[in-house]
Amino acid sequence: MTSDKLVLLIAVIGAGSYFQTITGFGLGMIVMGATSGLGLAPVATAASLMSIVSLVNSAGALPGKLHHIDWRAVGAATLGILPSVILGVLILDYLSTSATGMLQLLLGAVILYGGLSTALRPAPLQTRSDNRSFFVSGVLGGLLSGLFGVSGPPLIFQFYRQPLTLIEIRCALILIFTVTAATRVLFSAYEGQLGREIWVLSAIAAPVVMMTTFAARRYPPPLSAIATRRLAFGVLVVIGGYLILYAIKELFL
Repeated sequence: MTSDKLVLLIAVIGAGSYFQTITGFGLGMIVMGATSGLGLAPVATAASLMSIVSLVNSAGALPGKLHHIDWRAVGAATLGILPSVILGVLILDYLSTSATGMLQLLLGAVILYGGLSTALRPAPLQTRSDNRSFFVSGVLGGLLSGLFGVSGPPLIFQFYRQPLTLIEIRCALILIFTVTAATRVLFSAYEGQLGREIWVLSAIAAPVVMMTTFAARRYPPPLSAIATRRLAFGVLVVIGGYLILYAIKELFL
């Protein structure tokens, strides 16, 4: 990796870490999107690096905040995620390219519609959803992760629609994505997929992640609760649009 690509990669990771600390999500999407779009690193390398730096981000973002977490909601979502990731991978193996593209197109349309509708009406629900709905959001997130490597949208939508404070939402999402990242790191290590380059890049990125995480905790942007919810749903719109465009490209171009 050239020095200019390394600097840009570390800067992207720092920006993603800051964003995730203030919203509860985004590090993986920002890092994976930028690295693939700009050709900064191979996808496999970026995915492993993203999982490790996610653990560093959570180590800086969660201490002193665990009492804000709705443990029942997080537990239900996690129970849904872990087995459905494997199911998503198995389904992907059986689907044809055209079927996968059509499924991605449909999912992109649903995410786009959900993001647009909730961005226009960002007020949360009047009452907290039951734990079964958190489990379902985890199942859907796991399936998306197994199929397309994108687990965030169902969980983001579910938590940001709840009558919870922003800090409760942020901490819950960070913890959930930490569990999934830790699972991936352990599996990758067991499979011998974490080579020297991954650990060197992680060691370089870790101080930047810690600094941007602490900066986000100490100097968050002056956004209201409604503005932060609109930002979250706006990101869903971008994800949905990306999935639609990518599916159209694969199916028709």
